[in-house]
Amino acid sequence: MSEPAYYLATPAQRSTSVVFASPHSGRDYPVSFLEQAVLNAREIRSSEDAFVDRLFAAVPDHGAPFLSARMPRAYLDLNRGPDELDAALIEGLRRRAHNPRIASGLGVIPRVVANGRQIYRGKITLAEAHTRIAGYWRPYHDRLQTLLDESNNTFGHAILIDCHSMPHEALENVGPPGTPRPDIVLGDRFGATASSAIVEQVEAAFSAAGLRVARNMPFAGAFIAQHYGRPARDQHAIQVEIDRALYMNEKTLEPHDDFAAFKATLDGVIAALAQIGRPVERSVAAE
Repeated sequence: MSEPAYYLATPAQRSTSVVFASPHSGRDYPVSFLEQAVLNAREIRSSEDAFVDRLFAAVPDHGAPFLSARMPRAYLDLNRGPDELDAALIEGLRRRAHNPRIASGLGVIPRVVANGRQIYRGKITLAEAHTRIAGYWRPYHDRLQTLLDESNNTFGHAILIDCHSMPHEALENVGPPGTPRPDIVLGDRFGATASSAIVEQVEAAFSAAGLRVARNMPFAGAFIAQHYGRPARDQHAIQVEIDRALYMNEKTLEPHDDFAAFKATLDGVIAALAQIGRPVERSVAAE
């Protein structure tokens, strides 16, 4: 394959166990895929975590690697298991036990984008589904596992910050009526994918920047957090969801006037998150 399966930005020197990754910010839409779709160029982008890769571009400056998707989520969802295949979309596939994500059209090869809009005119072949998984899903996850292994080998532990964005409307019913909506939602599968001490430090980093933080509602983490979060082995995974209204116009899918200011705020958060995985911080916390 002549083109990269993912993008990887690495620091001049790795100084922290923290690994940052963005599985849903890809926006390289293959022409062949667009020809299969019934959606226009803006509609098909509605599932993107648009510009999250740009928001976290400063990660290597703080001694951490940053892995980001090349292909868009509508083409292949890296936050699903490779076996989450949708018989309603893929020819020759036998229906399996009920999986709510697949049933809603959000398997590893999505059938719909935001608001349940159908992507395709018809079905795709099983061979095409496997080609996408082999060409993009496996290389991304192989690299992500390698980055975490490197952290474990170098620092004795690993922390994954899984970077996402969420529609503003998804926050409408979060919290008691009349209370401000959160800006950030941290997902640790209700304590299953990261130690409480690390999640508290991650929350503190966002809160110190003036951002309101909630945990696990409405997003607790999906395949990536569940698969890579192994706190008993000192490998931790936290999903970070950012309200898109903080930095972009969700209708036009363009950054708005506050993008640069919000990115500057996030640069400070990134520095604080990277610090969590530095040996000095870890040894002090353990004393």
